[in-house]
Amino acid sequence: MLNVPSQAFPAPGSQQRVASQGRSKVPLKPGRSLMDWIRLTKSGKDLTGLKGGIIDVTEEELKKHNKKDDCWICIRGLVYNVSPYMEYHPGGEDELMRAAGTDGTDLFNEVHRWVNYESMLKECLVGRMAMKPTVLKDYHEEKRVLNGMLPKNQVPKNQDVVDTLPREGPSTPSYDWFQTESSVTIVIYTKQKNISLDSVIVDLQDESLRAEAVIKDHSYLIHIGLSHEVQEQFSVRVIENVGKIEIVLQKRENVSWKCLGHPLEKHNSLIPKKETGLYYRKCQLTSKEDVTHDTRLFCLMLPPSTHLQVPVGQHVYLKLSVTGAEIVKPYTPVSDSLHSDYKETALPPNKYIYFLIKIYPDGLFTPELDRLQIGDFVSLSNPEGNFKVSKLEKVEDLFLLAAGTGFTPMVNVLNYALTYMSSLRQVKLMFFNKTEDDIIWRRQLEKLAFKDERFDVEFVLSAPSSEWNGKQGYVSLALLSEFLQRSLEDSSVFLCICGPTPFTEEGIRLLHDLNFSDDEIHSFTA
Repeated sequence: MLNVPSQAFPAPGSQQRVASQGRSKVPLKPGRSLMDWIRLTKSGKDLTGLKGGIIDVTEEELKKHNKKDDCWICIRGLVYNVSPYMEYHPGGEDELMRAAGTDGTDLFNEVHRWVNYESMLKECLVGRMAMKPTVLKDYHEEKRVLNGMLPKNQVPKNQDVVDTLPREGPSTPSYDWFQTESSVTIVIYTKQKNISLDSVIVDLQDESLRAEAVIKDHSYLIHIGLSHEVQEQFSVRVIENVGKIEIVLQKRENVSWKCLGHPLEKHNSLIPKKETGLYYRKCQLTSKEDVTHDTRLFCLMLPPSTHLQVPVGQHVYLKLSVTGAEIVKPYTPVSDSLHSDYKETALPPNKYIYFLIKIYPDGLFTPELDRLQIGDFVSLSNPEGNFKVSKLEKVEDLFLLAAGTGFTPMVNVLNYALTYMSSLRQVKLMFFNKTEDDIIWRRQLEKLAFKDERFDVEFVLSAPSSEWNGKQGYVSLALLSEFLQRSLEDSSVFLCICGPTPFTEEGIRLLHDLNFSDDEIHSFTA
């Protein structure tokens, strides 16, 4: 689930915002679906206008191409001719034109950061932005070995090594390493207190180590081609009070390492999180079970050479190849149930990730996902999102508003609240669905409400059967004013809301009408 973008994008008057039902998309002409676009890209037609050539694009040249029939956009240093894509863009032509003739990276990151534009627009690639000449400082690294890394004059020339670190943001982390006869330990000094285990992501792949530490809104990356082979299993430890991270690798051979290895792309870099690209690893599908008539619970197993924990309220992206194109969709992981304490888990923790996913028969991604067999693989990204559990500190009344699969980010928020929030007096969920058959984990929710007196759930149906005795309708002022009752007159409150865009936007408007502030509301986007 993506967090709701800023109100500046999409534009207030655009077709994308005007949409009143379902996802915020513009109706496309017949023959302009995603599948039609994929077919066009494979037709051999020249979509760049350069007859197969690739050029270096200057800022002056980019500015010239700012019309609908001649529209170039730069995304992360690559320039695309998006004119052929105009009629296929679900958000409408106006949204693309906002970045016409400019660097549209920031706008892209606000709403579409998860989109695999390299695959979608590869036939529209004009070239790269021309680099302005820069004068590099001479650090004389050839005279010494720094942090156990080979000097740069011994590194292959095609390696993109980042040397300079930004001055803004958190203090620049550092790292070091040491070894024993059988192990190598890499230590990252984040210089930040309260670093948690779920802010560290480590992948061992093809004899390289990639370790990312999320520090506030920045990402610090260690990316090393190791000098010797290591075993695929390793351990990660965080010393929270001093902000130290230890990654312990097990040697394949008990030999002394003269150096740790050589730097790979973006090694030892600290950059804003929004500017980092998505990194994927292949996960194996281990189980799939029906939850409702159209919703499945998928279980993916992380590779043994990966350490990854998804923070509460954050999402990841799943990537599949569909008819030769890579399609990416965001999903929020859930726990395997709301009653994990009732049973002994047969699966080791932190190696399995669960997803509640609704299958759309006419969709492009979910039917392909549903066709996967046990043992097949899905690519899974690093976590994304700006929800922080620190927002729940000292909260006494927690209210959750969910519609359909907008329930998914609420699962871990709910489990976290009932387990760790000592100040909590009550947590209430209002769950909107069309029919009774659409309610995800209804029995589990009712069982949890019976077990824990702090929790209460109300179901609201928009198309109930004649036997339904509960609440019905859509999100409204009357429903919310009755539901949002504080435990005490001055109690500290927090609200989470997630569902289709119209539901979320209307819900937030009503919450403002009820005098809840933006600081008391967090919205996820389904």
